[in-house]
Amino acid sequence: MFDLTGKRALVVGVANDQSIAWGCARALRARGAELAITYLNAKAEPHVRPLAEALGAEIVAPLDVSVDGQLDSLFARIAAQWGSLDVLLHSIAFCRAEDLHGRVVDCSAEGFAAAMDVSVHSFLRMIRAAEPLMPRGGTCMTVSFYGSEKVVEDYNIMGPVKAALESVTRYAAAELGQKGISVHALSPGPLATRAASGIAHFDEMLARAAAKAPTRTLATIEDVGAYAAFLASDEAKNVTGVVHPIDGGYQIIG
Repeated sequence: MFDLTGKRALVVGVANDQSIAWGCARALRARGAELAITYLNAKAEPHVRPLAEALGAEIVAPLDVSVDGQLDSLFARIAAQWGSLDVLLHSIAFCRAEDLHGRVVDCSAEGFAAAMDVSVHSFLRMIRAAEPLMPRGGTCMTVSFYGSEKVVEDYNIMGPVKAALESVTRYAAAELGQKGISVHALSPGPLATRAASGIAHFDEMLARAAAKAPTRTLATIEDVGAYAAFLASDEAKNVTGVVHPIDGGYQIIG
């Protein structure tokens, strides 16, 4: 086990106990990290707060990155209460249904902008807010998917959006490396999360992925959490700018 005792981690994107962010939060806490966990809004709070409290999260706060001021308020609270931050885990994405279910070439300008803002630019905004709280270095992570580099049926406009997310991961890693801040994209195969359920024919995608993966097994949120915990540890301090497949070998099969 990688010891994260004394490290402080912000986990964004917990929606329920099936969320990738929840798997990461549990793994970070199990290895000693102190947690700050966000929930999207008042409707989501009853589903997230009990989970956060079960892990002893010291900060539980709302965060809708599309609402002006909420991100600033969150980081102001972290600065006031903790004074520093060691780990940032960004696991949020959004796309309007009509754009997600349509052809890429038909995506509206407004829908594309909304998907990019929530799914990609919010990660940059969080990194920028976290940077002054990481004077001794830190780890920033986001969550991507194989559809960023290969065409995955029904993934549609989120493929280009995730490609942009992976690109900003590399550029941010290059810019922050000398400060000891690493930046990563975790790329699990298809997982049965609430967010993924909006993708058309998702059950078929899960079945195809399991059949194709060398292990014949889909990744779990526990698999992703264990990998995130390693990247958050001092043992991984010289690893950065990488998209990390966590998918039973799915990505190596043509």
